[in-house]
Amino acid sequence: MDFLPKGLDDYVVSHSEIEPKLLKSLSKETYQKVLNPRMLSGHFQGRVLSMLSKIKQPKTILEIGTYTGYATLCLAEGLAPNGTLFTIDKNEELSSFSQKYFDKSPFKENIKSITGNALNIIPKIDSKFDLVFIDADKPNYINYFHLIIDKMNSGGLILSDNVLWSGKVIQTLNPNDISTKTLLEYNILLKNDPRIETVLLPIRDGLTVSRVI
Repeated sequence: MDFLPKGLDDYVVSHSEIEPKLLKSLSKETYQKVLNPRMLSGHFQGRVLSMLSKIKQPKTILEIGTYTGYATLCLAEGLAPNGTLFTIDKNEELSSFSQKYFDKSPFKENIKSITGNALNIIPKIDSKFDLVFIDADKPNYINYFHLIIDKMNSGGLILSDNVLWSGKVIQTLNPNDISTKTLLEYNILLKNDPRIETVLLPIRDGLTVSRVI
């Protein structure tokens, strides 16, 4: 969801870094062949993710929710030399799609793509993280946070996507809407947890940046 008027949004995009050709191809093929292409981070948010990663220069990144690999490649742009990016997704059908683009990128040796349930996989990764991007099933956001917070290096960044959830976070809550309910609780958790400092950015569908103290 875009919260800016289209004309202003177009201005923002046109005055930001251009979309790399490989990512433009990935985006086009996603919209042609994959269900729910709105899940793609896309040009502007992708450049934001790239910029945050380049500023941090992480040695180790964890991405929870690969989808077709767009955000993965954006985050990989900021990896420190010989860094590693672990990306996890439960959708086996999309693994070959994303891997095709990983193999075309300069980061094919740095990206470790894992298929399965992130709740089971994360505890088995024997690494601490400098940057984590959470962009998977919303009902598990709080569970993901509790799994990764003690595996974060000091000064590490936790990026959380879709935290405004198409504006539902300020609408009357449907008791059966587990995703919105969880995101409301998650946003409070990020605001109040003393181990992190947080700013919620109104980028696309909401992107929270939390820095581990």
